[in-house]
Amino acid sequence: MDSKQRLISRVKSPAKDAHLREGKGFSLEEIKNAGKSVGLFNTLKINIDFFRKSSYPENIEKLKSLKVEKKKKKKPFVKKEKRRTPFKSKIEKTKEKEVKVIEKFPTKIATIKAKQKPIKKEKIKVAKVKKEKAVKVKEVKEKLKGTPLTELSGLGAATVKKFADLGVNNIEEFCKENPEELAPLIKGVSLEKLKKWIEEGNEFLK
Repeated sequence: MDSKQRLISRVKSPAKDAHLREGKGFSLEEIKNAGKSVGLFNTLKINIDFFRKSSYPENIEKLKSLKVEKKKKKKPFVKKEKRRTPFKSKIEKTKEKEVKVIEKFPTKIATIKAKQKPIKKEKIKVAKVKKEKAVKVKEVKEKLKGTPLTELSGLGAATVKKFADLGVNNIEEFCKENPEELAPLIKGVSLEKLKKWIEEGNEFLK
């Protein structure tokens, strides 16, 4: 139905001449005879008079001539697939950025590369020598430390401190000592124990 089209129902006036006048709306009987539905009138906003029971042929003809535009069917919703960009690792991304920068500023990059000083071979050699020295010093220190006395069975941390006070710090040094001389110097350790530890230490060092 066109927006400008407006249907008006006509009814007989109760006056003596019974002239036709504008009604409140079309009756249910008129709608039925015209082959129309009440729901259509609601959508087209045409007035319906639910209380009037009369039916006029003029009103029926108007309703029959009513043209209703068919609604276009909506196309079914189709979800668009997201375009997935191929995965690129950080290394590939950084390479692409570098290429773009080189393409944009070729002259600047060339000047930067020219300014960069090459690393001297002498510096590399010095660094290698320093590293080798540090490794050797570490090895010497480890050798000086020797095997800890706690490796011997039954020799605890408290006894190790007593040996350390006498200048005996490892098994290598301990095995060189005379047990008879050490026995009176260390309280709580018998001569037999010292001899056993020395024997055990010699076997351990072998």
